[in-house]
Amino acid sequence: MFDLRYHVASLAAVFLALIIGILVGVGISGKGFVSDSERRVLNDRIDDLRAARDSANKRANELAREQRAAQTFVADAYPALMENRLAGARIALVFVGPVDGRVRGLVEKSLDDAGAGAPLRVRALKLPIDLAALRRALRGHPALVTLATQRRVAELGKRLAADFVTGGDSTPWRLLSPQLVEEQSGNAGPAADGVVVARSVPAQSGVTARFLTGFYAGLSSAGIPAVGVERLRETDSTIDAFAREDLSTVDDLDSEAGRLSLALLLAGAPPGNYGVKKSAHDGVLPAIPTGG
Repeated sequence: MFDLRYHVASLAAVFLALIIGILVGVGISGKGFVSDSERRVLNDRIDDLRAARDSANKRANELAREQRAAQTFVADAYPALMENRLAGARIALVFVGPVDGRVRGLVEKSLDDAGAGAPLRVRALKLPIDLAALRRALRGHPALVTLATQRRVAELGKRLAADFVTGGDSTPWRLLSPQLVEEQSGNAGPAADGVVVARSVPAQSGVTARFLTGFYAGLSSAGIPAVGVERLRETDSTIDAFAREDLSTVDDLDSEAGRLSLALLLAGAPPGNYGVKKSAHDGVLPAIPTGG
C-alpha cells in the first residue's frame, strides 16, 4: 500500500506553479512587457507544467487503485495471516494516562484474532507524576528513594518498565501504585512475552517527560517485543516519542493492516515503524513469514 499524501502534495505544488505561471504570463503579456520570443518561452513553460500536472494526476489515480487493491488483499487474507500468530503468548498492555477504551478494544481484537486471548495485565499510569509524593512513598528504601529525584527520575521510569515486563508485582510497583497507577487489571505475576504501550494524554513536559523517556527505554530494552500504538486519526501523535526510545510502532491500529502489523511485531517480526503516516519509515507492514 502507498501513502497518497506525498503525491497529493506534489500535485498541489504543480498546480500552484501552473497558476503562478499563467497569472504572470497573462499579466506581463497583456502589458506588452515581453517580446514574442519570451512569450513563447513562457507558453512552453506553461505547457510543460500542464503536462506535469496531468502526469501527476494519472500517477495519483494509479496509486489509489493500487492502494485499494492492497487493502482488499489484506482484508481478504487477514484471518489466515492472523490465525494462531500469537497462540499462547502473554502480552501486557500499559497506558500512559487513563485507559482508552477504543485503543484497548483494538489491541484486544488484534490479540484475540491472533490467538493470544486477553492481555496478561493492563496498567494505566496516573500523569503528571508527583515526584515529591513518589519520594515519600519510597522513604525507608534508600536504593529506591534516590531514583525519585529530578536527576534520576528517568532511571526510576526504566526500573518500573522492566519490572512491569518481568512481573508487575515488584516492590517499587507495590510502593508507588497509589501515586502512579490509575487503573490496573489482570495477572501481576508472570513475565510477559510482549508488551504494547499507548499514550492517552497530551505530550508531557519536565519531570514527567523525563520519567516517560526512561519508561519507554525500559520497555524497549526488556528483551521482548515492545510496540507503541495509536489510531490512524490521532490528533496528538506519540509515534516519534516511542521511536526515539527504540520502541517499534504501529500508527494505524484501527485498520486490519495495523492490527496485523501489531501481531507480526509481537510475534518477532523485524522491529520498526509501520503504518501509513510519515512516521512509518519501514512501510505499511513488517515482512510476513512465508515458511511453515
